[in-house]
Amino acid sequence: MLPELCTTGYAFTGRSEALEYSESADGPSVGEWRELSSHHRITIVAGFCERDRDGAPRNSAAVIDAGGACSIYRKTHLWDREQTTFIAGRAPPPVLDTAAGRIGIAICYDAFFPEVMRTLALAGADLIAVPMNSPAATPAPPSAAPASEIVLALAAATVNRVYVAQADRSGPERGITWSQASAICDPDGRLLAGPIAGTGLLQARCDLRRARDKRLGGANDVLADRRTELYDQVAARARTADVTPTKEMVN
Repeated sequence: MLPELCTTGYAFTGRSEALEYSESADGPSVGEWRELSSHHRITIVAGFCERDRDGAPRNSAAVIDAGGACSIYRKTHLWDREQTTFIAGRAPPPVLDTAAGRIGIAICYDAFFPEVMRTLALAGADLIAVPMNSPAATPAPPSAAPASEIVLALAAATVNRVYVAQADRSGPERGITWSQASAICDPDGRLLAGPIAGTGLLQARCDLRRARDKRLGGANDVLADRRTELYDQVAARARTADVTPTKEMVN
């Protein structure tokens, strides 16, 4: 895995600069990853600035399977100034069958939404891969506290019983510093690797078969125990009222 927008950097001045550094899905970066994937028989997930067929910039991730087959996901939840730079994707985050296992894809802010991570788990993801460029919180959390991005990854792994691997970046860019929240989490919510300061490589041995067992203790199952008929009622009323859910709606 490589971070979000790893071919260009993140802090564009606007859409025109993003387009200047963008490349198509069959451009040189994806082409090189495909060669590396085929040569080493590995699966690669990497973020890049894509120029789509209409000439618009996209915040995208390439998933290249061992042997070179490539799928592209375009970020659907755009953060802050990304909304004036990129066109949001319209297709939901996918789960892809690869030589490494069933991989779900989310890009940075996508993973902030529990609905995204749960939907990927429901679709059968063994591991959710999250390329990211996450700006450091201001003010910084207490030194003993983990970054919120690590807490969210551990929580998503636990409540969905999946592996979560996220690749963040390091080094300053145009006044931005980064959370450096690269991590690999297991279905029990344990941190197998990371985070690290500066550049580096995280590795962990993951038995992806564990992510297919959603049992929690002897009597529970994190997917089978859902009460979807209750959630549907709240969601329907919220859509009808077009308001923030009230105390009455959540009781």
